[in-house]
Amino acid sequence: MEAFELADLRAARRAADRRYLEFIKSADLSIGLYELPAGGVDPQGPHTEDEVYYVVSGRATILVGEENRPVMPGSVVFVAANVVHRFHQIEEDLVILVAFGPAEGSQATRVHGSA
Repeated sequence: MEAFELADLRAARRAADRRYLEFIKSADLSIGLYELPAGGVDPQGPHTEDEVYYVVSGRATILVGEENRPVMPGSVVFVAANVVHRFHQIEEDLVILVAFGPAEGSQATRVHGSA
């Protein structure tokens, strides 16, 4: 069994000095912790895999395709592969669990044609 505590994951992400910390990865699934500060900028672009965001804490707006939607603790948002998306108008620090299926980056070679 693998089990994690959010406080430990947040500490590991801070220690790595990155916005995103992947903590589970298999061929079919990857899960990570993504954190963005209030007033911050979300630099991400489309991913080659489907993904689901679960907002643990914080408030912002998410753009998916051409749709905007407010998010808050408990929000769950699905983003299909290759769809433009980002968080903006970040009112409170965001703590987000992110799940990719299949694992993040695993489809990149198929989309981009490199092996």
